[in-house]
Amino acid sequence: MKILLEELPHQEDSLKAVMENLELIDNISSDSDANDVYANPLIRGRYNESSNIDVKMETGTGKTYVYTRLMYEMHQQYDIFKFVIVVPSPAIKEGTKNFIQSDYAKQHFSQFYENTRIELNVINAGDFKSKSGRKNFPAQLLNFVEGSRQNSNTIQVLLINAGMLNSSNMKKNDYDQTLIGGVTNPIEGIQNTRPVVIIDEPHRFPRNKANYQAIEAIKPQMIVRFGATFPDITVGKGKNKIIKKDYYRGKPQFDLNAIESFNNGLVKGIDIYYPNLTEEQAQNRYVVDSVSAKELVLKQNGKSWTLQVGDNLAEVDSGFEGDIEYAGSKILSNELELDKGMSLIPGTYRSSYQELIIKDAIDKHFEIEQANFLRNIQRENNAPRIKTLSLFFIDNINSYRQEDGWLKETFELLLKKKLSRLVSEYEFKRLPREQEYLDFLRATQASLSLGSSKQNVHAGYFGEDQGSGDEAIQIQVDDILKNKEKLLSFKDEKGGWQTRRFLFSKWTLREGWDNPNVFVIAKLRTSGSENSKIQEVGRGLRLPVDETGHRIQQDEWPSRLAFLIGYDEKDFAQKLVGEINSDVKIQLNAEKLTEEMIKLIVTKRQKSDPEFTDEKLLKHLDDLGIINRKNEFKQSVDIEGVQKDGFKWMLELYPELNTNRLREGKVRDTTKTTTKVRVKLRKENWGKVKELWQQFSNRYMLEFERIPETISFMAEQIVGNPDLYEREVPMQIKESLHASDDKGSVSLREQETEYQRMYLPGMTYGKFIKAINVAAGIPVKEVHTNLLKLMRSALKGDARYLSELSLNNITREFKKRFEEVFAQAYEYKKLDFQARTSIYNPEMDNFVDDINAEVIGVNIDERAQEDKRYLYELPPMRYDSVTPERELLRHGYNEKVTVFGKLPKRAIQVPKYTGGSTTPDFIYIIEKKDDTCVYLLVETKAENMRVEDQRIIEIQKKFFDTLKEHHVEFEEATSAQQVYSMIRKLSESEE
Repeated sequence: MKILLEELPHQEDSLKAVMENLELIDNISSDSDANDVYANPLIRGRYNESSNIDVKMETGTGKTYVYTRLMYEMHQQYDIFKFVIVVPSPAIKEGTKNFIQSDYAKQHFSQFYENTRIELNVINAGDFKSKSGRKNFPAQLLNFVEGSRQNSNTIQVLLINAGMLNSSNMKKNDYDQTLIGGVTNPIEGIQNTRPVVIIDEPHRFPRNKANYQAIEAIKPQMIVRFGATFPDITVGKGKNKIIKKDYYRGKPQFDLNAIESFNNGLVKGIDIYYPNLTEEQAQNRYVVDSVSAKELVLKQNGKSWTLQVGDNLAEVDSGFEGDIEYAGSKILSNELELDKGMSLIPGTYRSSYQELIIKDAIDKHFEIEQANFLRNIQRENNAPRIKTLSLFFIDNINSYRQEDGWLKETFELLLKKKLSRLVSEYEFKRLPREQEYLDFLRATQASLSLGSSKQNVHAGYFGEDQGSGDEAIQIQVDDILKNKEKLLSFKDEKGGWQTRRFLFSKWTLREGWDNPNVFVIAKLRTSGSENSKIQEVGRGLRLPVDETGHRIQQDEWPSRLAFLIGYDEKDFAQKLVGEINSDVKIQLNAEKLTEEMIKLIVTKRQKSDPEFTDEKLLKHLDDLGIINRKNEFKQSVDIEGVQKDGFKWMLELYPELNTNRLREGKVRDTTKTTTKVRVKLRKENWGKVKELWQQFSNRYMLEFERIPETISFMAEQIVGNPDLYEREVPMQIKESLHASDDKGSVSLREQETEYQRMYLPGMTYGKFIKAINVAAGIPVKEVHTNLLKLMRSALKGDARYLSELSLNNITREFKKRFEEVFAQAYEYKKLDFQARTSIYNPEMDNFVDDINAEVIGVNIDERAQEDKRYLYELPPMRYDSVTPERELLRHGYNEKVTVFGKLPKRAIQVPKYTGGSTTPDFIYIIEKKDDTCVYLLVETKAENMRVEDQRIIEIQKKFFDTLKEHHVEFEEATSAQQVYSMIRKLSESEE
């Protein structure tokens, strides 16, 4: 299988945010080295911290994709071609290397940046070894420093981990070679390239530490940091001291935080599991009374035990099994970081307790694996399977690596028992996919029987494995670190089963490695109280891919991560939710309406209502009696007979604030009794639309027209249009300090001035043609024919018109016209194939009993009145937007409307020509004058809808037009009144 990368909206938004915050190229510099072919062009604002950029993206949302594409984009737009990627560890370096060099990434980026390639130069510690008595530079360093911009299709990237960059080898001058410019020092050689630096995992690079100072030493023109977390800095002293995140410009230029990532389904949901302890075992705990570099003091019931470096915890309590010693420097031999006040529970260290976690993890693995393998097995055309992987974090390497290691023997014994039970169960099943799964299970059994050195069911990766010389171990390490596609595949090139799906590691794998199909993480030992909980689950957060390489979205398949831990971390879920909720752009105040809360509401409301202001908001809240004159929330507020405190009314009336909280069910503690919010379907009402859903469950193929003549015509109209060509004027920037009379502060003002009667030189003719071909996809021949004609006539041979401005104008106009033609040049062709939607199963010819409430709407209207015609049983009524959705749900419809309601996500799945699917928001059954019925489907949008929203409207209209014979009508609505008017017209019409 091959992983297929997609253009995801949040990644496009991130890239756009970075490009919008970039300084432009300095084309007017007097620097004599400005055109050095071995160095990047000069950037305006270079070497200035205010030019640096921060991108905050949660773990698992694709920051490596974004910064890789950023390099292509900066090269295409500004000819920047030398980048240094700095990562904190060799493991992260390996992950970045594998992504950039992967065939699937190269194939994906070639769609946008044709004929452009990244030449990745990776420096490792062993590259500096002397050979034949000579001390030479690593070949990768030479290649990077001496790469020339004259090779316009190549981006030079130097990938290095912080320890390597900060090593003595990079600072020495005693090499037997010289680099471009005559330098003999690696750091100086990199300085001369005027690099752009990309920092991965910025929280590992505090600006006052040596590793960041090593980055500064290579003198980057600018730095772009990508990470889920950023370093902390302390501001002020004493009582005024506060700790805040260290951002270059005070805040990130793109901020995709944890709440948005979980709430919007960009990462997996999480289920937390742990085996309980008896009351006696749970109460037998030792508290860390003090801990220093050389001594650990444990305390229980007033009694103390002092352990020196090398002392075994079993000397304190025999329950501390596993040969755990105090290693010194506040760390146990199992790498647990100790803090004063931490509790250690011997019961969780017992082999029998670890065995419980392993057994639970195996059971959970096969529960998920069966669901992922047997997707929709009742259909003749089965959905693509999803390979299921499980990851075990352990502390004792020997227990896994040694031939008679306790962990390995226990795991294999439990796994073999589970496989035997499953094989016995599937021997009596007859569906083809079930028989195929039986074959997969038997292949797993056969591989395990080969012995530890030859089996390919489980594998381990540990730092100690590097350079071990053991071929079997190296294969395992390569599979985990490098062969992502192999781990995701069910079959090898010869058609044999790829049975490896259980992985073992230490916390060295905590950052820099992930696999989208990790569905189970079992943590056999606590990793310490101060670690980021999101980082700990991060190896399994990414959304999975199926066997065809396609990413599976949250609403397509229940993508959840099972996280298994010990009793000593039973508050993990609470801490995780707390950590996610703390990652907010503004803090909600339940006591008072703050300026930040007002700004958030007004900003979001103005997108659909430009006249909405803070005065309008405050007046509305004041009229309802929700706030007092100090903007404090009142304790008890009665609205239409329902009493709540003012803050709760605020959240209901202005649900925009709810985006600041993690939605219920995204992280679940399975050991606690929780009620999953489900909404029950009124089967009698859904039964009235069953015939229609039988049509909706058909699958459709998009059949496109061939449009080469159209492209040729558009090329003539666009490339040959002299109005799109502009000569580019250089700018001068003047910055000056100005005092503010009212506040007594000083501000920096920037003024931009054009140089009079001066124009920048344009691109060469060939480069301009190629740039249009790459950016717009217009064939080179078409560009050349029309451009040559124009240059000879209207442009009078002036090559200054071949500018970046002209290129942008042509590209923008072509894409606009192509979109207009493309959106009409396809038809829907029904296939002889049905598939299940989120509410209807065509095999059973029936609707589901209930559904997750959130797929109907994220907000609750507790004041909605009971209506037997509604599609769901109340309460509560669910909606996404106040206008017009909540208005439509509260409306009292006349008797001509026999059924109505909001549709769940993916209830219909109209295919989009841009990929994916869409479902309208509402459905109505309306009786007409001649006693026939019509189905009205409604898509609600804001008046100032985005281009993407307009596309969805056009797609749905085109699709539902094919179902006119089934009495289907489609309407777009930006207001409730439009829907009421359409209902009235349809009820008064006749066939």
